[in-house]
Amino acid sequence: MKSALLLALLLWQAAAASVAQTAIQTADQSADPHYFRYERSVAAPSAGQACAVLDAQTFAHAAASLKDLRLYTGIGTPTPREVPYAITLSQPAEPDSTPARVVNLGVRNGSIVFDLQMPPRPYTEVTLDLAGQDYIATATVAGSSAPRAASTSLGQYTLFDLTSQHLSHNSTLHLQESTFPWLHVVLTVSPAPGARAFRPTPRMVLGVTVPPSREAQILYTTAAKTTAIANHERQSIATFTVPARVPIERVSFELAPGYTANFSRDVHIFDRPQGTPATSGENHTGTILRVRLTQAGREIRQQQLSIPATIGSNLQDPATVDVVVKNGDDPPLPITAVRLEMRERSLCFNAPSAQPLTLYYGDPALAAPVYDFARLFSSAARTTAARLGAEQQNPDYQSRPDTRPLTERYPDLLWIALLAVICALAFVAIRSSKTLPR
Repeated sequence: MKSALLLALLLWQAAAASVAQTAIQTADQSADPHYFRYERSVAAPSAGQACAVLDAQTFAHAAASLKDLRLYTGIGTPTPREVPYAITLSQPAEPDSTPARVVNLGVRNGSIVFDLQMPPRPYTEVTLDLAGQDYIATATVAGSSAPRAASTSLGQYTLFDLTSQHLSHNSTLHLQESTFPWLHVVLTVSPAPGARAFRPTPRMVLGVTVPPSREAQILYTTAAKTTAIANHERQSIATFTVPARVPIERVSFELAPGYTANFSRDVHIFDRPQGTPATSGENHTGTILRVRLTQAGREIRQQQLSIPATIGSNLQDPATVDVVVKNGDDPPLPITAVRLEMRERSLCFNAPSAQPLTLYYGDPALAAPVYDFARLFSSAARTTAARLGAEQQNPDYQSRPDTRPLTERYPDLLWIALLAVICALAFVAIRSSKTLPR
């Protein structure tokens, strides 16, 4: 009886030890070029800090969060060396938008006038929050170091709201990049053709915000593109199949070069895990538009052919994405292509001189590397543009050996052994009961 109990205890401890040993071995697994399924050459123009833009194919075949990316130099030599790297994400250097302080707001000679105290950074756009609709306005802008100081003319800009014409609204001043601490704005407003006459007042100016400079805005790269646009039931539809783990953050449209008509169309973007019903995913909405016309003697120019759309259903599984343009009673737009785009991610590293580099990935057993280079890397430092070669299968690929204990590789053996112990205990118990006195 005691020997059977001792056997059961030993089996139980062996199982616990095997689980712990598996965890230790998983944590200790190191990168080896033979265990990566994919490889790509990396060409840096010169020695020093360089960055290569990662494409959607890398995300599709690498492990989640790109944790298995490894960069090597000296492949083919007896001592290949791992090169530390950092992954950067394109983002504006400033916040999404910064409010500008409106002062000296009033009316002069029938125009609304005010000064703007600008944020202490470069800017290229100024967005006015204007009340009302069906108007056309001319904004005359000048920059200076202080209110009422000598100023520099920054030009005239047309702002408008054409809601009754089913067109667009624009209240953004598109400037050349400037750093003036103060802007002086003279806003001359008149009703749009066909709209009821009104008298503009300073209350029309509700506020002002300053988006990031165009030089500091987010960069995007194409993740998927299609030219197959189906027109069905007053809708233009583009359908994509997106591999797992490929991030999608914007949808952009290309129109035929000769198309010059004005339009404003609602867009719906549906995404769902592949093979699931259309109602099981997410729904994003937006508007694409173009306004090019002259009204009340003023030129109006605005175009928006992209929509922010962060898609979540394709992060860990392949996804189906439908981009639907609502045409209503208008003819379909001559859309030549639709692109799914992701924010630009770059692999940055210190390129060695005159040594070829190879990027490996496709080993999900690896943990994310921890490099001093990634902690100390500064995207503001001068970098050169490196280039990734075409993805190819690693010709030296080998499957990782299964180093798990026998009880992990064949878990049924443990249950069989435990069952045998239970049977042995039962047999011993029955025999012992027969030898006991009545």
